[in-house]
Amino acid sequence: MLCALGAAVCFGAATVLQAMAARAAGAQGGRGGEAGVLLRALRQWRYLAGLGLDGLGFVFQVLALRSIPIYAVGAALASSLAVTAVVAARLLGVRLRRREWGAVGVVCAGLAMLGVSAGTEGDTGGSDALKFSMLGVAVVVLGVGLAGGRLPERGRGLMLGLAAGLGFGVVEVAVRLIDSVGVTSLLGNPATYALLVGGGAAFLALTSALQRGSVTVATAAMVIGETVGPAVVGVVWLGDRTREGLAWLAVLGFVVSVAGALALARFGEAPGGEGG
Repeated sequence: MLCALGAAVCFGAATVLQAMAARAAGAQGGRGGEAGVLLRALRQWRYLAGLGLDGLGFVFQVLALRSIPIYAVGAALASSLAVTAVVAARLLGVRLRRREWGAVGVVCAGLAMLGVSAGTEGDTGGSDALKFSMLGVAVVVLGVGLAGGRLPERGRGLMLGLAAGLGFGVVEVAVRLIDSVGVTSLLGNPATYALLVGGGAAFLALTSALQRGSVTVATAAMVIGETVGPAVVGVVWLGDRTREGLAWLAVLGFVVSVAGALALARFGEAPGGEGG
């Protein structure tokens, strides 16, 4: 659980550092539009530090997925929104409303319940059908991301956010379906391609969602997509369980954590300097 929380801290802090770099890059002016802003941001230590934290967070995520159930990891990763909110309040001067501070507390309470109740990762190996299914979902998410600009305006942010969540969920499941890191095994495992396609497609869909729709709606949909689906797969097909007699506490902790994250959905985009 500590690795999952470490991943959440890394991802949440990285968002704020990258926001600070993007704001500074935008203030510098210059040509090139969004690409120019990105190139200027890449020359700043905060943005590079954010990328480094993203990489470290992914390592923690992989370690967590190899040791505790997917439902616990998914809820912990969703809590990165709480980290972003707290760090943004400190470094960017974002004003948190009373209910948002309450949501941070709710997330922490939910994670504490999961920490107490979560068992070890399931010992059921993933079937070839599940591996190909994850690859199929990843391809669908990629298609949705590529078609982002042509989707109906009504519900576009919701669809893209949900697609991004499903893509990140594919990554979570795929990590569990990769049982060997040997080159031959990796190349012959459909889960490897599901992880690569799912991760890239998720970022594409999320970027399109944040550009073309409500940040809050897209982020809320993403949280649902990356937590509920993978949790079901982990329990039903991969054998994830709770500690004896504490299934009710795990369910309650999962619901509480996700609900708290949903209340902080506006922090799904790099936060600005003003409270909402």
